[in-house]
Amino acid sequence: MDSASQPDTPPGEPPSIFSNLLGIVIALMTLTLPMAAIAYFSSSQGLPPPDSVSPPSELDR
Repeated sequence: MDSASQPDTPPGEPPSIFSNLLGIVIALMTLTLPMAAIAYFSSSQGLPPPDSVSPPSELDR
């Protein structure tokens, strides 16, 4: 094999710094946003538990 011969496929350009940072940002958002949304919307602050609210009965009058 000739050492000066070119390989069949030339190596591609390495990814730029911008594309690396963009990939990291997208990955972090993919991991954190669902957990943050679940934590935000599942909190029941200010709402009483469903069992503690009862309609007035006839005996309370």
